[in-house]
Amino acid sequence: MTSQLMSLAVRSWVRLWARPRALPEQLYERIRAANETPRRFYFVLATDAAADYEALQQLLRQEPWRTVGARNTSDERIICLQKWAGWLRNRLDHRLPDDLRQLVMEQFSLAANDVDAELIPVSVFWGRAPEKESSFLRVPFAVTWSDMGIVRRMLAVMFNGRSLVIQFGEPVSLRSMFGDAQDAALASRRVARICRGLLHRQRAAVIGPEIASRSNIVAQVLRAQAVRQAMRSEMRTKNLTRRQAIHAASACVKEIAANYSHTTVNVLSRLLSHVWNRLYDGVELHHLDNLRAVVEGNEVVYVPCHRSHMDYLLLSHTIYQKGYAVPHIAAGINLNMPVIGSILRQGGAFFIRRSFAGNALYTAVFTRYLGVMMARGHAIEYFIEGGRSRTGRLLQPKTGAITMTVRSFLRDPGKPVVFVPVYFGYERIVEGNTYIGELSGKPKRKESFLGVLRTIPALRERHGKVHVSIGEPIFLDPLLQQYAPQWRESVVEDKPVWLNPLVNDLSERIMRHINSAACVTPINLLALVMLATPKQAMIEVDLIRQLDLYASMLKHLPYSSLVTVTGMDGTAIVQYGEQMQLLKRQTHPLGDVISMTEEKAILATYFRNNILHLMILPSAIASCFLSNRSVRTEDIQRLAWRLYPYVRDELFLRWSEEELPAVVLDILRMLNTHGLLESLDDGATWTRPRVGSAAAVQLSMLAQISMQIIERYYLSISLLLKAGSGKISQDALEQQCFLMAQRMSLLYELNSPEFFDKSLFKNFYDLLRKRGVLGVNAEGRLTYTDMLFAVADDAQLVLHEQIRNSVLQVTHR
Repeated sequence: MTSQLMSLAVRSWVRLWARPRALPEQLYERIRAANETPRRFYFVLATDAAADYEALQQLLRQEPWRTVGARNTSDERIICLQKWAGWLRNRLDHRLPDDLRQLVMEQFSLAANDVDAELIPVSVFWGRAPEKESSFLRVPFAVTWSDMGIVRRMLAVMFNGRSLVIQFGEPVSLRSMFGDAQDAALASRRVARICRGLLHRQRAAVIGPEIASRSNIVAQVLRAQAVRQAMRSEMRTKNLTRRQAIHAASACVKEIAANYSHTTVNVLSRLLSHVWNRLYDGVELHHLDNLRAVVEGNEVVYVPCHRSHMDYLLLSHTIYQKGYAVPHIAAGINLNMPVIGSILRQGGAFFIRRSFAGNALYTAVFTRYLGVMMARGHAIEYFIEGGRSRTGRLLQPKTGAITMTVRSFLRDPGKPVVFVPVYFGYERIVEGNTYIGELSGKPKRKESFLGVLRTIPALRERHGKVHVSIGEPIFLDPLLQQYAPQWRESVVEDKPVWLNPLVNDLSERIMRHINSAACVTPINLLALVMLATPKQAMIEVDLIRQLDLYASMLKHLPYSSLVTVTGMDGTAIVQYGEQMQLLKRQTHPLGDVISMTEEKAILATYFRNNILHLMILPSAIASCFLSNRSVRTEDIQRLAWRLYPYVRDELFLRWSEEELPAVVLDILRMLNTHGLLESLDDGATWTRPRVGSAAAVQLSMLAQISMQIIERYYLSISLLLKAGSGKISQDALEQQCFLMAQRMSLLYELNSPEFFDKSLFKNFYDLLRKRGVLGVNAEGRLTYTDMLFAVADDAQLVLHEQIRNSVLQVTHR
């Protein structure tokens, strides 16, 4: 009687305070569709805790959930794997529940074609606060109530009722859980075991593992054999005492380690919700199913592109709002500022130095810390580009963090490791003006608390929408099987010979998967079109026509199934660009002229580069027709083959060189469908539209998208040929290219620092050396073969004579 009164009191209290929220939000639609077929649904709870049970009942009494499993009575829809027993309900009864046993027996007795039952694992989270591992004072925000009395349960309901999350798992066929069980008793035990596993993984995905105190983490890291060995080496090389070495290692751990606080995360979540509503017109998350498919039962490593300081906050906030655990984020040590650094640590950030070179102790400590976090089941997040992209392109990946992740897994292989690429798409970034200044040669401003305060006025401006797109996950195990099939059976060395090739392959795959999840916004399309014009100005009708063309091309032949394209038409995009103050309009009797100021145009290069990889091949093929009315298919294929390796390396394109011929043919057919090319001789030759026609203008503008890249390649080759083989070092040549491109930009192009970014020249020459086109002699100077002349000759077929003369003129001194 007492336990019944206690349950009644808790349930009444829950009805008063609880406002349950169901996650995932899309699951109901799938269940409703499945419910139209003859089957029954049952919801499975871990225990019959009165508050959890009543919260689920409250949700199931609401629309639309009340229709799910309506063939059952309300009580029959819920199965509790364990029940609280005893006079005060203070111990768990671990025996199989009667209702589960009875359900299994019913299914055993039914024919194979009779109605199947579906079990849906359900977890109830009151505030989603992970339990402190060594806390003696349990606050009422905890999610588990295994040792709570009635008063504390009611307080927890009152405090957390408004942040109550009910997480539903995917429906699982009851019969599929039976396996080869020959009787109902064995099948019942197997079903209960599977359900407990599903609920455990569900809980870990939502709230993460138990959080160890910072002192426990420090102790675990310092006890590691690799760290002790590094400490002994430090003692020998620097003549330190054992106490000093321990102090140095401990200082490294404390500099690195996060200090996660659920209270801080909860407060930041509410605060950021207000900030995003004020700063952005919305934050859209795409392809959450890619995350949902891997988050349970795997060690998740988020690897997003890095475009803004907002990236840290946006991904964590978005994941948290969708019901998943906040990852521990690797943040640059430059962000460990007073006040800000402490808040970031409590939000899950751990800090990493820009360089580990020459510091074996720090390297060992960081690697072990990463391993401890992974072993405990914490999701990890880091930016493999190293720093933020100033050009809008993806940067060449820094492989240090990937290497440490793989080595940590090899030392202590636990749950399978899966890398989740994430694409960020902004329509305006807070740091835009700063990026342009840095590319122009201004020194990078050091982050500081006052610097953060200076950005506050920018929060008043309109920044459009933000898109967060989850790319296709990459599992580590298949790569390990590819590069080291016997790695589990053999003793893995600290740095096996196959590690670097695996890491390089993995890093490039991550970058390609990020680009494959791109989001095409109205701002991206406007930048793509307007920057292809000489003065960044167009007649409105022509602009709308070109915008509609690009949107149609991207939808007709999608770069990948994960690319999303704005649903706006050309007219709406132009209006949106005016609202965002990217465009300005000049009225004219013959048709309004839409233009950009030079300042806006320079900033627009960033957003063009976000999606440049989606249009680079169609544009490069279109460029073949700038100086040629007709071009044979075999010539187009040869030019594409010549150009593709360098563009693929620069823009992380998804196709292999073996796939390129088929891709080129698909693009040619797509251009034909849109009226930009005409096929002759059954596809053996292609011809452009009549000069002066609208289609000819559209084809010419499409070609301009890739022209800067081709010009930069031609400039790089021309300077090397002018210097001569074995006459100049790569460093000196890169500096010449930078200066010449800068001069060319001032004379002929939009004065955009992105055109003469030094890193682009370095990467181009590095790839020429990697492919054997260039070599290095004993004096460290670049040599080349006749193949370089062939590349220059092919460029003449693509580049207009005026452009070639401009390049040659600017290189003449």
